[in-house]
Amino acid sequence: MKDTRPKNLNLFAIKWPLAAITSITHRISGIFIFIGVAILLYLLEVSLESAAGFDFVLELLAKPLVKLLVWAIVAGLLYHLIAGIKHLLMDFGIGESKQGSLRGAQLTILFAVIAIAVAGVWIW
Repeated sequence: MKDTRPKNLNLFAIKWPLAAITSITHRISGIFIFIGVAILLYLLEVSLESAAGFDFVLELLAKPLVKLLVWAIVAGLLYHLIAGIKHLLMDFGIGESKQGSLRGAQLTILFAVIAIAVAGVWIW
């Protein structure tokens, strides 16, 4: 039997379905949250040490770059939450068809964009 499978699979040439992209980004956002929570816990620790530490953290949070970092961590958390809810619904058998998974991925992106925009307005 001749093996006709590709030898070098180019992952960038494959047309990924939207459901696969949202699933992969859900995993990536989980890694990002793991790192982001460490940063937020450090800021919490410094702010709870003393009044000077609290003032230092407030001063840090007033800087645009730090605000952007906090917003990115919150954005990752919101996306992960919304995509996780989609995965839980799929565990219950909702949206397992091809059309259902496409619709679920579209709704995940829509709700995530809205939630991230609201968080951005709230943080800034």
